[in-house]
Amino acid sequence: MRIYPAFFRLVFSGMDPELAHRIGFVLIRAAARTPAGPVLRRLMRPAPVLRTEALGLTFPSPFGLAAGFDKEGSGIVALCNLGFGHVEVGTVTASAQPGNPKPRLFRLVEDRAVINRMGFNNDGAAAVAPRLDKARTALAKAFGTPRPVIGVNIGKTKTVELTDAVEDYLASTRELAPYADYLAVNVSSPNTPGLRLLQDISTLRPLLAQVGSAADEAAGRHVPLLVKIAPDLSDADIDDVAELALSLKLDGVIATNTTITRENLVTDPERVIACGVGGLSGAPLKKRSLEVLRRLRAGLGEDGPAIISVGGVETAADVQERLDAGAVLVQGYTAFLYEGPFWAARINRGLARARR
Repeated sequence: MRIYPAFFRLVFSGMDPELAHRIGFVLIRAAARTPAGPVLRRLMRPAPVLRTEALGLTFPSPFGLAAGFDKEGSGIVALCNLGFGHVEVGTVTASAQPGNPKPRLFRLVEDRAVINRMGFNNDGAAAVAPRLDKARTALAKAFGTPRPVIGVNIGKTKTVELTDAVEDYLASTRELAPYADYLAVNVSSPNTPGLRLLQDISTLRPLLAQVGSAADEAAGRHVPLLVKIAPDLSDADIDDVAELALSLKLDGVIATNTTITRENLVTDPERVIACGVGGLSGAPLKKRSLEVLRRLRAGLGEDGPAIISVGGVETAADVQERLDAGAVLVQGYTAFLYEGPFWAARINRGLARARR
């Protein structure tokens, strides 16, 4: 199972990163449609000892796939076959959009990191919603109970002005909430102009309040609501987010998104500069993501809203460290690109061994 890193170096490392991602995702989905699909599901399924109660839901494992890999809900079952306890789809916007001009995805292999300025490229909420509906039915049939959880991450359409952002989020919410196990409001991507301004508490409060109300109304049930924040917030801003989550009775906070900083990288600085603007993810984010997690947990209290920790997670030990620091669930993404299709199963095995 450790042959993938060598395969990556030989095949994918010299390929355009976005093309490599597309090819890899096509292969994962194709495998799910062959007799190998049920076999993979059986071999990769998380051990029962990993079942986790969070957000009023039962997760087969505390480890899941962060938003960004499956932007449009086209491979949820195939990804769950690989052992992820949940898959967060998106970021999805109210209207379809192509995203930013290419190239927009760059690897920093020496740092086990990625820079992206994808720009929320996706098919739009109306197209994604029926895929979620179909995936929920397929997961229940394939996995039984508990099935892997589907999270849906929503963001602002690029062409929509900030003054109209709430209505834009509400349009996505009404389409997607009926098929989401939980909903994540993304106000922290650096790749949509002005988006991070929505993290200001005076703006964030009415946005989250209205999205939460609209989600429950559209779904006819309570849809757990979380907000995803940037690692670049000040400590005071993190404390404000914690206070807001408590006052609005949010179900949780996802910490953190990508960073706009370029600190402590070993990649040649000229290569980093040549990549241009965008969010940095992967191993260099580990330290700050952990700091934000600990500060958030202190602000939310031990029994407060759930925290999903993401950023720089590579191993079972990393996942356990986040759980010990106060996260209820943990997500990864960038290491998946470097470690390959058996990564989630390997993490699950490591977590299960530590619990026996």
